[in-house]
Parts: sequence; C-alpha cells; structure tokens
Amino acid sequence: MKKHPTLACAAAGLLSLAVAGAAHAQTVSNDVVKIGLLNDQSGLFADMSGKMSIEAVKMAIDDFGGKVLGKPIQIVSADHQNKVDIGLAIARKWYEQEGVDMILDVPNSAIALGVQELTRQMNRVAIFTSPGTSDLTGKACSPNGVHWTYDTYAYASGAASGVMAEGGKSWFFITSDYAFGHALERDASAVVKAQGGQVLGAIRHPIGSSDFSSYLVQAQVSKAQVIGLANGSADTINTMKQAREFGIGTGKQRIAALYMGINDVHSMGLAIGQDINLVEAFYWDQSPESRQWSERFYKVAGRMPSGVQASNYAATLHYLKAVQAAGTDEAGAVMKKMHEMKINDLMTKDGTIREDGRVMRDLYLYKIKKPSESKRPWDYYTVVRTIPAQQAFKAPDPACPLVKK
Repeated sequence: MKKHPTLACAAAGLLSLAVAGAAHAQTVSNDVVKIGLLNDQSGLFADMSGKMSIEAVKMAIDDFGGKVLGKPIQIVSADHQNKVDIGLAIARKWYEQEGVDMILDVPNSAIALGVQELTRQMNRVAIFTSPGTSDLTGKACSPNGVHWTYDTYAYASGAASGVMAEGGKSWFFITSDYAFGHALERDASAVVKAQGGQVLGAIRHPIGSSDFSSYLVQAQVSKAQVIGLANGSADTINTMKQAREFGIGTGKQRIAALYMGINDVHSMGLAIGQDINLVEAFYWDQSPESRQWSERFYKVAGRMPSGVQASNYAATLHYLKAVQAAGTDEAGAVMKKMHEMKINDLMTKDGTIREDGRVMRDLYLYKIKKPSESKRPWDYYTVVRTIPAQQAFKAPDPACPLVKK
C-alpha cells in the first residue's frame, strides 16, 4: 500500500526530534505552571475542540483558583492546521523553549503520535483528549502520556456491537485515509469478525473531502447490510448528508457512525442523524453535574460542550490536582500522582489511569433522537446502555513496554 504523506511527515518529524533530551528540557525557567492547548482551530476538527476548548481550560484554571504551588497557571494555545510538521514544531518549541509543562488535546492522531514521542524525549506530560488511535496506549505508549477520553477500539467496538446486535452482519467501510481512520476501520472490523460477521470491502478517502458520491456508490454496490463510516467531524457530516440523498439508511442498508459527536449531530440536524447509534464518553444531559457545568459553558460559548471540550476541562483539573499533590510540576512525580488519584468529575466516576496511560471510564451507547422526540435545542440523545470500562476498552497491549508481561 502506498504510504500516506501525513504519516511520512510524522516519521520525518520524529527523526528530527531525536536530538532532544530530557536534561535539556529541564533547563527552561519554571516560575509558572504552563498548559499548552494544541488543536485544530480552523479546520474540520475546530467544532469538536477548537477555540471553545480554550474557554473550557480557562474555566478549569479559574475553578482551581488560578494558582498551584504558589505559581500562576498559564495557558497557551495554537492551531496545528492538521499538519504534522507544524504540530510537532509547535510542541517542541513549547516544551524546549517556552516551559510548557503539559500539552493537552491534540486532535489528529498522526500529530498525537509525534507529540507522544516528544514526551519521552523531553520528560514532559501530554494528555490526549481528542485523538483516537489506540496505538497511543499500544506500541507508541509513553510513561508521560495519558489517553484521556476514548480510543478507536472503544468507539468502534461499541458502535459496531450495537449495530451487530440489531442484525447488521455484513459491512463495508468508508474510511478517512490517515492514522485515525485506519485504526477505526481495523478495530471495528475485528469486532465484526469476532461476532460472526463479514467485512465485504472498504474504500479510503482523503481527509477533508467534500464529495463522497463515488464512495457511497461502491458501498451500495457491495450489498453490505451496514456501511461503516470510519471517519470523523466534517467528513462524517458530509458522508451522512450525501448518504441520505442516496436513500441510504431508509432501506436495507443502514449507516454506522464509528465516531460522531454532539457537535456533528447539531451540524447535520436530527432529520439526517436520527436513529443512528453512537458511543460517547460525555453528554451534557447525562447527570446533574454535567448539566450544571454545561449550562455554565453555554453562557460562555453559546452552545453545549462536546465530549472533547468537557474532557479538556476535566483533564486540566486532574493534572492540576496531581501537581498540587506532588508538590512539584516535574513530569515523573506528577504522573505518579495522576495514576494514584481516582478521577471523579463531571463525566467520570472513580476512573483510573492504567499503566499504559489509558483512562478507564464507563462509556455510553446512545441513539440519536427523531426530530419529534427532541424537546429542546441540544436534546439529541437517548441512552441505549452503559458500557462498563472493562468492556469498553481492550486489554493492555503487550506491544506497550509499560505493560507488565
């Protein structure tokens, strides 16, 4: 298979970072605790995270009191533009020259894998709230990296299992051609096959595509009962809209969205999204705590939060609590406390961080409401079932050197 340019750039970027070392990173002045929010603020992931994630982190810093260990807490942010070389250059500069203690968010799995490598080289922390690749806790795991919200295995297996339970046994995948999409397709395919189903084929599209007609025609011709969308954000929205135009989802073929968030549902509308199953770690209306915080967020953002935006708030608080408990912002000491402390917040009850960096928390299988079932704006989901953490996430990957053999 031809090597994808995004992944080639990632490999080149990692080679250029090989000279960076932890000792050099520690020479940076440390009179503040600095959090770097690295995300997409202008492209297809901007709605999922973007500038409103900056507001979520600011809320967390304010709620913590603005200082930790007597030091001011600062946030810096940047748009990685979904370009690996740009994302890694920003991350390296932050760690090496600007004293950033922890990098947060990082939608785009290829960029996240590069930042994960940097955490090892430069002894700094990263909390990945938005990238999906399960390799972050597999062969690419790091003692300084935390995979916070979800991964491709959890979302793909949860959504695929839900559709399989309703009779969808044969599948065809429409996949975004980069690390995240590949992982979604791989993980969902494994679930389909393990449960006695068939994968009849797959086709890959460039990230940020606008015309999915040729891909949908091939999916229709396959006669698969389920067309699995192994993409995300704007790509999923555009695929869904065009699929409805083709009449897909109203007859024998149905759609399974392996990664979709409430911001995507809001953009496409309930008429297009109705009856689709999806998996999320957070929904604004899932508990009194989530509703209270989400109403605060709404006053700032003018919209309800996505799961990633809520995760950025929660992850920031957990990090700051660990810094306080450790009495230092040195990465190793902070990571030790982050692993020791239970995670209890607006979206997680008694969560833990596994040795490979995977946050273990319950997930939820939802069904998107019909327009007639929604009682107010953002009232979009019906709970199908809770997916316990041990079922949601796969067992530790032996490819991760942190996993006890």
